[in-house]
Amino acid sequence: MEPMFSPPLHRQRHQFVIDFVKRNKPLKVLDLGCGECSLLKLLKFHHGIDLLVGLDLDGAKVKKKMHALAPLSTDYLQPSYDQLRLELYQGSVTQKDARFRGFDLVTSIELIEHLTLADVERFSEVVFGHMTPLAVIVSTPNSEYNPHLPGLDGFRHSDHKFEWTRAEFKSWALKACVEFGYEVEFTGVGRAPPGLQECVGFCSQIGVFHRLGGRGGGNVSLNDGAEEVFFPYTLLYSINYPSLRDNNILRRVLVSEVLCWTEELKSRWMEETTKRNEGGGSGGGGEEEGLSNHVRSAEKLTACEMEMRNPVSEDQEEEDERVFWTNGQRRLESRTSYRLCWFLDVVALCCGCGSRRPHLCVCAGSRTVSVPLDMLWSCCPKVRALSGSVGNLRRLLMDEPEVKLNPDGDAVLVNHQEQDLEEEEEDRKDLEDSGFAETRQSSDSPEQKEVWEENVPPGGCSFK
Repeated sequence: MEPMFSPPLHRQRHQFVIDFVKRNKPLKVLDLGCGECSLLKLLKFHHGIDLLVGLDLDGAKVKKKMHALAPLSTDYLQPSYDQLRLELYQGSVTQKDARFRGFDLVTSIELIEHLTLADVERFSEVVFGHMTPLAVIVSTPNSEYNPHLPGLDGFRHSDHKFEWTRAEFKSWALKACVEFGYEVEFTGVGRAPPGLQECVGFCSQIGVFHRLGGRGGGNVSLNDGAEEVFFPYTLLYSINYPSLRDNNILRRVLVSEVLCWTEELKSRWMEETTKRNEGGGSGGGGEEEGLSNHVRSAEKLTACEMEMRNPVSEDQEEEDERVFWTNGQRRLESRTSYRLCWFLDVVALCCGCGSRRPHLCVCAGSRTVSVPLDMLWSCCPKVRALSGSVGNLRRLLMDEPEVKLNPDGDAVLVNHQEQDLEEEEEDRKDLEDSGFAETRQSSDSPEQKEVWEENVPPGGCSFK
């Protein structure tokens, strides 16, 4: 039966639900008769759903497939702002559970034909009368299509209690609408062969129900006065997907981005510094000459160019230039604290903005690169999106042990040659573990050397 349709009929049913979700963007979705959770696996990838719930009478079948709904590694590495919670329950659609109220969408895909007619009435009362969702999608086989299915004798499945004609399905749906305050439109999937569509309809007929009055058209309180609250369903599985709305996850992702970008900016600075040093000549004055070249190149810019490439107020520009040249000269003269101090336009390097104003401070003598937070915020779109402002970025990084800020809290400090230091530390540990360092130290001691000299015969070494 399934090979007659392309895509297969079950995929067409699922796609119908997915298309509905894309158009209507429900926040809370419940799948009745979820079985092997195949529809839930598709729905979990659609942004905007906050709560995704599955219910099935066969708990063993649900347990067999439920772990396939767990978050993927990419969900942890690249969490989004979506806040998805997924829950799976064992229970009957003919029982009322107070937790199952207020859903935006309830789906019942090829389920009601597995119920007795008496249970179908209870199903209507539970779904439309008790759960009162905004929308309900019900699909069921169309018995008028059965004669066109090759090799079919009787119902399509041995567990089916009935299979309705289009008129029978319409009669049940309209009755539920009148009784519980809904409206319905009829459609389906699995088109008939050419020329037979009007005669037999779709292979799977679908009713899409909408509650009259929308969100204000039904009572979604947990207790309807005298009605007692029950929780008969058994929770089998629940999971919260990682979300950037969780402050701990937001901080973790932000710290990762900040560390990545500080290293990137540091690497670009080192490349630029190497080029400048190579072009600055050789000899003892290479550092000062390199700095002088950088200063001279900056002096070539006219006031018009500075204004066009980085529009700021005149007062602010004069103040920045005064601080830059004054601090640069003072650091160059005070070589007891710093051997060299570069001010480099890294923003121009990383984002191509063309700005020539100095942005990054690097103190090579102290092996420390100081990356301003406003530079990180400007250069990295993800840091900007996660933090919202430079002030928020500072607050989020303030207590993070992995990030070292300067005393003013406005720049990230990163080692100039961090990799070399780590390699030296690893080599030192390896030597200590092997015992070689201790042996070498003892072999070089003066006392041991004197003992060796006393034991050496005048004619040289002798071996017994």
